[in-house]
Amino acid sequence: RGTIHRLNREEYNNTVRDLLGVEFRPADDFPSDDVGYGFDNIGDVLSMPPVLMEKYMKAAQQVAAAAVANDPGRSPTNLQRIEPRNMDGGERNGRERRLMTDGDMAGDEPPKMILLLDDKAIKTFDVTNEAGSTKIYTHRLDLKRGKQKLTIRYPNNFVDPNNQNPRRRDRNLHLRYIEILGPIVDQPELLTPHQLFVALPKSDGTGWKEAAEKILDRLARRAFRRPVTKEEVAKLVKFVEMVLKDGESFEKGIELATTAVLCSPHFLFRIELDPDPNDPNRIRTLNDHELAARLSYFLWSSMPDYELSALADKGHLRNPAMLEQQVKSMLSHPKSSALVRNFAGQWLQLRSLDRITPDPSLFPEFDQELRYAMLRETELFFDTIIREDRSVLEFLDGKFTFVNERLAQHYGMNVDGLSGDEFRRVQTDGVQRSGILTQASILTISSNPTRTSPVLRGKYVLEEILGTPPPPAPPDVPELPPAGELSGTLRERMEQHRVNPTCSSCHQRMDPIGFGLENYDAIGRWRTHEDKEGKLKLDVSGTLPTGETFKSPAELKAIIKQKKELFVRCLAEKMLTYALGRGLEYYDKCTVDDIVKEMKANDYKFSSLILAIVKSDPFQKRRGRNPDEH
Repeated sequence: RGTIHRLNREEYNNTVRDLLGVEFRPADDFPSDDVGYGFDNIGDVLSMPPVLMEKYMKAAQQVAAAAVANDPGRSPTNLQRIEPRNMDGGERNGRERRLMTDGDMAGDEPPKMILLLDDKAIKTFDVTNEAGSTKIYTHRLDLKRGKQKLTIRYPNNFVDPNNQNPRRRDRNLHLRYIEILGPIVDQPELLTPHQLFVALPKSDGTGWKEAAEKILDRLARRAFRRPVTKEEVAKLVKFVEMVLKDGESFEKGIELATTAVLCSPHFLFRIELDPDPNDPNRIRTLNDHELAARLSYFLWSSMPDYELSALADKGHLRNPAMLEQQVKSMLSHPKSSALVRNFAGQWLQLRSLDRITPDPSLFPEFDQELRYAMLRETELFFDTIIREDRSVLEFLDGKFTFVNERLAQHYGMNVDGLSGDEFRRVQTDGVQRSGILTQASILTISSNPTRTSPVLRGKYVLEEILGTPPPPAPPDVPELPPAGELSGTLRERMEQHRVNPTCSSCHQRMDPIGFGLENYDAIGRWRTHEDKEGKLKLDVSGTLPTGETFKSPAELKAIIKQKKELFVRCLAEKMLTYALGRGLEYYDKCTVDDIVKEMKANDYKFSSLILAIVKSDPFQKRRGRNPDEH
């Protein structure tokens, strides 16, 4: 049973973007979301403080105003007029453009005018009016969003030098203006995804109620992520009626009703209503619209799109073949980048990279440009695992990565033709660079500002990669003294410092892993000596508590990959937590076991992880609340 789930900041921004097409991010001004179990989409911690409700009200007003102002269907006279002075080609002739061309010299036919869209002919007109008169020629066509080229071509110019009548001697085409009117809103199949005004009152002001009902039924249905009742629509229409009675426009009424929709609990929360909410033995399968919402917020951090909603309307989404097809389609969609930002960004702690500040006196090379490149490398790497449906084991030793010029220089890579901010996929040798543990983002966030930290790096691997975190450190453990107070390499200084037997049990698990990554400095550069003078050669060998030994980072990663069952289980637990928006309980162990088995049977492909979660009972079902639960 999951707690009612409030949209977090990222989900709110994405949802208003996909609902109304707003280009700004209003939730960036909201208070930070609390984090539970490592993620900020956990229902238990997504509370509603009063200040947030105030922010919701202000954001709803801003979003609604922007949506109405920018909506292409809000007025039937959305007209663009192109005057002769703004046309290219031909010859300016006062208030006209005169077109002449060397074409077919057919003197007995009328001038022809060809309309082209992006250089493709779509309509040919016979211009039959006489010189000096004006006639309007119209054509209706479908246009995609974005910039397109509209061309008028005159192919059959004619000159008769023997004709003494100057009005009959030279035939040309004169263009007075071009007007573009639209979009036309009387064909639902031509609506844009974000279009709000799908109907309009009549020109005399009547029919406003029918238009409002049509607009608000469609809007509320999408915003609430489910079918809406006539009563719900009627309440929204009253906002329009109230505004009209005050003498304001129909558009202002829709704006106020849209504000109300965005302030509704049915928009701000993902609500799953149970018929018997207080019966813990009542287990039900989610309906198709609830499943569509869980799926879209899991993979896209946003609302279901039209295709997903249409399948839910028809009751087809739960069909196993259709569900699998939808999951794979959604993973290949650009919106799945939200899974990179929001899951990987928190699982791998990439969000903390913004707060990391290596000592500028020791690492003057570190700047914002390098910080961005580090983050982007790991994001592109994770994104490739998703889109190419690669094995999740490549997180440990994938022999490719992404670099731009700045990061390539940082790594000492020579990539022919690479320049500027362009990121290019490159193969790695598998020795110095392979997998996420050798990427500068991970190595930097697991270091101290002045030096590497074998303890932090070892702890990071145990917690985030192997899922076997060490126990909390005992209280009052002193920091490692500066290098001047203890002699030798960092390894030797830590051995001098770590004489407390209470500490040694944990450090025996963390330190060997951390020292195995000491070839990478505090900002992820490869090195063979601890000091710049080359006097303190690094010893990166080690022995794990389980008995395995290694002499290099590559050998350490090979040992970690041998523990793939631990890694896959750790990843499955974290992804399931993120997908459900709640912490895992003892009774979820069977589900995690099934997910791991499914992944193993499918060569650990990324899609097998996602599909196993989506098909699981915790994802597809919910139960009533036990009275003892809080």
